[in-house]
Parts: sequence; structure tokens; C-alpha cells
Amino acid sequence: MDITALPLYQNFNDINKVDPSYYSRYDIKRGLRNADGTGVVVGVTNISNVHGYLMSDEDKVPDRGRLSYRGYDINDLVSAAVEEERYGFEEVAYLLFSGNLPTADELAQFQRAIDDYRDLPDGFTANYVMRPPTRDLMNAMSRAVLTLYAFDEQAEDRSPKHEVETAIMLMSRLPRIMVLGYHAMRDKFYGDSMIIHHFTEGEKTAQTILSMMRPDRKYTELEARVLDIMLMIHAEHGGGNNSTFTCRTLTSADTDPYSAYAGAIGSLKGARHGGANNRVLGMVADIKDHVANITDEGQVADYLNKIMDKDGYDRTGLVYGMGHAVYTLSDPRAVICHKYAKDLVKNTSYEDDFRLLEIIEALTPQLMAERGRKKAICANVDLYSGTVYATLGIPEPMLTPIFASARIVGWAAHRFEEIVSGRRIMRPAYKKTGASRDYVPMSDR
Repeated sequence: MDITALPLYQNFNDINKVDPSYYSRYDIKRGLRNADGTGVVVGVTNISNVHGYLMSDEDKVPDRGRLSYRGYDINDLVSAAVEEERYGFEEVAYLLFSGNLPTADELAQFQRAIDDYRDLPDGFTANYVMRPPTRDLMNAMSRAVLTLYAFDEQAEDRSPKHEVETAIMLMSRLPRIMVLGYHAMRDKFYGDSMIIHHFTEGEKTAQTILSMMRPDRKYTELEARVLDIMLMIHAEHGGGNNSTFTCRTLTSADTDPYSAYAGAIGSLKGARHGGANNRVLGMVADIKDHVANITDEGQVADYLNKIMDKDGYDRTGLVYGMGHAVYTLSDPRAVICHKYAKDLVKNTSYEDDFRLLEIIEALTPQLMAERGRKKAICANVDLYSGTVYATLGIPEPMLTPIFASARIVGWAAHRFEEIVSGRRIMRPAYKKTGASRDYVPMSDR
């Protein structure tokens, strides 16, 4: 008998379908969202603030987007690093971990600690990154994090010292694991040559990624600075985003840090979360296939209308890179990304692609308003990030892993806060539907 003929397989959708009327009948907050799209408040945090709207007489009023880390505006953090011609991701990491900006000496000590952890345990690359290789780097990174548990004799230690050391260690090693996993994947599945570069002591995270990724190890200062900015804006985004909430939920159960961070990586992999940047690139490629001149607003508008009519790209009606759960008038990360990407794409083959993204950002709200959409919509960070990474020569399979390499910092900060201040396992309720049934003996079924 073919097992797939069983109702278990054939009736999968019917078995798992819940009557949608129950959601309104019991006022269920699907996705932990209120009816107006705002999030259900489930906690408080001192780590960051994600601001996208105001509430007036219970109405949601669109507002300019703002993002702050420990009270510092992300624009100020990025601008300071750029103006002072230094790298900012490590400073942001220290800020999120400790609650305060570091002194020069504290930042130097922090960088030395990151350097000290870059090396992986003996045999780790050969036995746990290269074997078995996987076609998905997020799974490879999650697996590697769980495997590192076995190399930590104090893995179940919940002391502040161990928690901070584990966070710094993973912040240091995830970029290496990502690049090594990528080269192992290319060697196994695409016949490319295996490239294994050792890290260079003293290099910042952005420099390390580019140096280890490229065969000749060469990169320009502009490339490294732009990647550093991308790491800064991806480092943290409040406690309510799916992967951070996953990390806090797992932490609330009093699990070990490796399990909590591996779970967060699994969440970020999702196409509705960190994987969205790949969908933007796919949409851009599709527009280029169907629009003769991608810098012509009229031609782009015509095809965007087809996309919204579910007659273009993936037939979902979604314009990827547009819209956000919190931001309404602007996403500060997208604004920063756009600002610093301009110089990067100038005189490259991606200049027209960048112009296309600007057109999509400008036209989509207008076209949606013409269709009767009343809610404000803005570009989110995913609209521009994929093209920035492509211009840097970073392959598509590494886009979400780079996101994870930055967001480990935010996950760790929220785990610390949950350990100290949460102190209660998260246990929301689900309403049971359907009638009770009497047991039926095997002979009567």
C-alpha cells in the first residue's frame, strides 16, 4: 500500500483547517496583532524603540519612522561612525550588550575579545561545517550553533559571565561559519573550488566577511564601510520582531543560550521575516524581464499594476520591499541604506537597478492609493538591502545569513533582559474549537 494514500496525507488541509469565523467570534489576535495592525503588547524593554505611528483617540496616525538603540538614534550612531571614519558595528554591539556607549579603551578590549573567539574549535570546520554541507546556510548556521554547545563545558551555566562570553563568541564566529558554509555548499553542489581563508586579527566584522569571502581577499574601504553600516542597522529591531520574540520565548523556558539563538536563526530564515530580501531581488529580476526600460516610470508603473493584479511576478499581489508592520511614513533603516548605497552603486552595473528601486518606492504608495488602500505604506529595509549586497558581490544565499550575523547582537541583548527581568515562561492561550467525541473501539471504526 502506498502510505501517501492515507488520509494523513490526502486530507492534510481539511484536517488542519480552522473555521475563520472563530477568530472574530472570540476576538483572537492573529499573529499577536490588533485589528488595526498594531502589535499586542506582551512586554517592556529598555533595549530599543521602533517607532512608526502615533495613537490618537484609539486611531493609528502615521508618523516618520524612528529607531533607537538604548536611547540613541540609529542615524546618530551611523553618522558618527561615518564622519569619524571608523567602523560602528562593534560599538553598537557593545552598546546593546552593556547599555552604554564604550570608551576607546573599552571598545579596544571588546575588539580583542572578539578576535580571541574567531578561531573555531579544532576540527570544527571539517567535521561540522563541511560535513554534511547543506544548500541552506541558515540551517548550517543553526546547526553549527547547536553543535558549539557540545564544545562548551559550561553550556548550562546561566551566570552573567557565561551569557556575555557566549554572546561575544557567537558574534565573533557566526560570520566565519557563514562564509565557510557558503564555500562548502558551492564546492559540494556547484563544483566550485573550496576557499578557506584564515581571519586577519584586528579586522572588524565587515572586513572579516569580505576578506574571507573573496578569493583574492581584496576589498575597498567604501565596500567595507557600507557593509558595516548594513550590520549596524540590522543589529537590533525591538522585542516584537519574530526572531527576537522567538529568542525571548525560548529564554523564558530557561533553555540554554545555544538553543535560544539557534531557534532565532530558524525564525529569521522565514520568507516573511529575514528571507524577504531574496524576494525583492526575485521581483527586480522579474521586472527586468518584462519591462523594456526599468528607469521609465510609466513602464514600471504598468508592470507594478500587473503585480498588484496578481498577474505578475509570483501572483501574490505583493510588492516586496514595500510596507512594514510598524513603520508607516518611512523606515529609518531603508532611508540610511538608500543614502549610503548611492555612492556604492555609482558607475556600476547596478545603477539602473537602484534607480528602479527608487521608482518602486515612489510609485507603489500612489498606485495602492488609487486602488482604495487607505493605510500609509513606505519602503522597508529589504527594498534596498539586496541590491546593496549584490553590488558588494555578496551572493544571494548569504543575504539572510549576514542579517543573522548582525542580529545575534540584538538577540543576545534581549536574552539578557529576559533572564533578568522576564522571569516567567511565556504561555499564551489558544481557544479550543470543535465538539467532544466518544472513543470508538478499533472494531467499530
